[in-house]
Amino acid sequence: MSLIKTERELGIMRAAGAIAAAVLEDVGAFVRPGLTTRELDEFAAARIRHYGATSAFLGYRKYPCNICISVNDEVVHGLSGARRIQFGDLISLDVGVRYQGYIGDTAKTVAVGGCGLQAQKLIDVTTQALYEGISRALSGNRVVDISRAVQTYVEANGFSVVREFVGHGVGRTVHEEPQVPNFVEPGKNSAKLKAGMTIAIEPMVNAGSPAVKVLSDGWTVVTQDGMPSAHMEHTVLITESEPEILTCLENLPSSLRAR
Repeated sequence: MSLIKTERELGIMRAAGAIAAAVLEDVGAFVRPGLTTRELDEFAAARIRHYGATSAFLGYRKYPCNICISVNDEVVHGLSGARRIQFGDLISLDVGVRYQGYIGDTAKTVAVGGCGLQAQKLIDVTTQALYEGISRALSGNRVVDISRAVQTYVEANGFSVVREFVGHGVGRTVHEEPQVPNFVEPGKNSAKLKAGMTIAIEPMVNAGSPAVKVLSDGWTVVTQDGMPSAHMEHTVLITESEPEILTCLENLPSSLRAR
């Protein structure tokens, strides 16, 4: 499988990315206190169908939900269920869609109705860390340039970066090479970035320690110290000039906007 996408493939990936962005926008606007995470997942499933796509996560390695919904100290891969969303919760929404055989993958963390200053700082720092990483996603750079930018920004603001889960290449499958860590791994070879590569950059940032654990459900990743976490993600195209964010609403085809 080539990591360099053709123009035809990129056209489809722009549409897939826009659908993922639209679903994420719709789900984020739907979040409110009192909803169960299952109701939120069912709403996401309906929006994915609305745009003519399918969930890229449902059934992937036997994952049982349409999107990943992670609450407060849950970092990633949360499972939907009977839990009711409360005012002040931090909800991380990770949306992956498949459209015409290609993946769009994007995520954001939202505060339900509002949150405290420290929680808002966590969201803001994670968001900016994502864009710090994207700014280094340049042809001729290496993945470690992205990693360093994310880690430096996060740690300078008093938070920590999760080590066990990383960004990745994306295309026909959810996870392709190269891996895109949010931290520098000393002595490890780092892939060179080339025009035509498509990667998911996704800082996972903890308010406290970087240590995490997987719950007995086999999926939900939580912080070991119980402190909150935030997660932001875009699918990005490496070009000959500036990086292009594929998971943006502007790429949504007019035929899908009219739905």
